[in-house]
Amino acid sequence: MLTRLENYYDSVPRSAARAEEFGPLTLFVREGEGWPYYARPALGHTGEVPVAAVEKVRARQRELGVPEAFEWVAETTPGLRAAVEASGLVVHAHPLMVLSAPAEAVPDLPEGVTVRRVDAGDPGLASAAAAPYAAFGMSPAPGAAEQLAARLTAGLTRLAAAFDASGTALAAGQHQPVGAVSEVVGVGTRPEARRRGLGLAVTAALVADARALGVETVFLSATDADVARLYARLGFRTVGTALIAEPAGEGAA
Repeated sequence: MLTRLENYYDSVPRSAARAEEFGPLTLFVREGEGWPYYARPALGHTGEVPVAAVEKVRARQRELGVPEAFEWVAETTPGLRAAVEASGLVVHAHPLMVLSAPAEAVPDLPEGVTVRRVDAGDPGLASAAAAPYAAFGMSPAPGAAEQLAARLTAGLTRLAAAFDASGTALAAGQHQPVGAVSEVVGVGTRPEARRRGLGLAVTAALVADARALGVETVFLSATDADVARLYARLGFRTVGTALIAEPAGEGAA
């Protein structure tokens, strides 16, 4: 399973980024506007990583003006953590979960709220694109809705959102299918709509959509153990630990 996820992690950024190789590490550099990518172990590399390789990547990230961020799976590349910590980065750990069990009942939606898949021509696209940014206290990047529409049209991303009666997206999230594997990402709920089960309902809709597409492996990274317990209600089980490294003072999403 972890090998399958490694192949996915290496494949999915390549639709929107170029890959720069630094020996045991690969830096993905986004082409155009949008969420910046990160560095991760080169596909197939599971051994030790020199601190010098990490520092070379960080220097390149500073040169490009992108976040000094690394992402990887602890169990697949255990030697990377010591190197990134020696370079001065802080590591955050998140449960890595794969859908592998029947779902329990999803909480009923609040009155007036509906959850649906959103395509490129949906009038709710802009609102759905903005909801995760609001969830993390950020403003949408310039052209975010247009870039998302392009990915939806190309089939690179699938989007679902929970809308109130006025058509405003209260929560939204995506999954990104590559062959038989897809990751659920960017699920976020606006602060004023939290604790109503909307994030879980959106995730359930994304899972159903992935299954309808024939996706065999659906996975995600939970924020922490408490959130992992919520995803367990949808049938996700922890299979490893996703690690994110970044400079001190920058909280992992």
